[in-house]
Amino acid sequence: MATTSPRGLRTTLPARVYTDPSWFALEMERVFARMWVAVGRADALRGAGAFIRRDLAGASVLIVNGSDGVIRAFHNVCRHRGTQLCSAHDGAFRGSIQCPYHAWTYGLDGQLLAAPQMDEVDGFDRSEHPLRPMACAVWDGHVFINLGDAPEPLASQLGDLPARFAPWRMQDLSLAKRIEYDIATNWKLVVQNYNECLHCPVIHPLLNQMHHYLGAANVPSTGTYCGGAMGFKDGVETLSTDGKRRRAFLPGLSAADRALVNYFAIYPNFLLTLHPDYMMTITIWPVDPGRTRLIAEWHFHPAEMAKPDFVCADAIEFWDRTNREDWAISEQSYQGISSRGYQPGPYSERETQLWEFDQFVLARMRHGDAETPR
Repeated sequence: MATTSPRGLRTTLPARVYTDPSWFALEMERVFARMWVAVGRADALRGAGAFIRRDLAGASVLIVNGSDGVIRAFHNVCRHRGTQLCSAHDGAFRGSIQCPYHAWTYGLDGQLLAAPQMDEVDGFDRSEHPLRPMACAVWDGHVFINLGDAPEPLASQLGDLPARFAPWRMQDLSLAKRIEYDIATNWKLVVQNYNECLHCPVIHPLLNQMHHYLGAANVPSTGTYCGGAMGFKDGVETLSTDGKRRRAFLPGLSAADRALVNYFAIYPNFLLTLHPDYMMTITIWPVDPGRTRLIAEWHFHPAEMAKPDFVCADAIEFWDRTNREDWAISEQSYQGISSRGYQPGPYSERETQLWEFDQFVLARMRHGDAETPR
């Protein structure tokens, strides 16, 4: 699939890459079902039985904190007759997981504890019917799952990111606010929008007061992430409604770290934004070619949250406004790409990361036995 023009210009992808249901289905199989995917925070799974549910690439997944404190992931499917075990988005199981249909009951470690009427069945062995597990791992407080049968360790996908972001001590941060968005666009347009600020003077008047839109210092993209950092304009201390910082710096940050915001897209679905005084995360959940759910969360240091004068609305309001501006223009982008008049257009030199993300998608799509849609 050509992504350059006859004159050698790097170009955007054809419309079908964003709009074709068969292409989308293959993306779910070759990208989302074969890579480590961010599902949430360990902070949301405090206490035995705490769980979150995520739906991804044709799978419904329960991520559960066990009685032993180990976070595990299971297919949300009873081993009896296939009933979905849990329809709640999150919550806490009281010591076990019970199917609502015929009461097959599983431990928090997935082992089958009870199967009514099955003891009299010759050859039935409860130990042979645990919940189907999947790979689950935690990086600095972020929980990931992998639907693959024998995936490589999460560390191999993260590369140098754990060392790069160790000073932020992300595992110590706690959730203050979650906002979920349901937007009418393709998931890739969300990632692309996140990775460039050429639109900031037009789309983000408030954000443009905080950063110089041409001031990004990007790191070399890899096959699993892209990103970089941006400094503040004079007088700006953090990203908030007025640019003022009302919280202490996160412990462990150097003077250089305190003067930057890091923006990293960790493929395929994790947008990590690190500020001097807080962290915002967004996980991306594709629904169909033209619909995407997003979960945005704001995390702060618990020592700051414990203070009687703790304030976080300034950061949350800033990003909720900025996010909604991004989602609106991403929806408009999808509408244009879906129309008869769209043709691939040229990227500028400041949109290199977008082209590199395109190459990541195309490379993943070439891996597999089935023919990639043309």
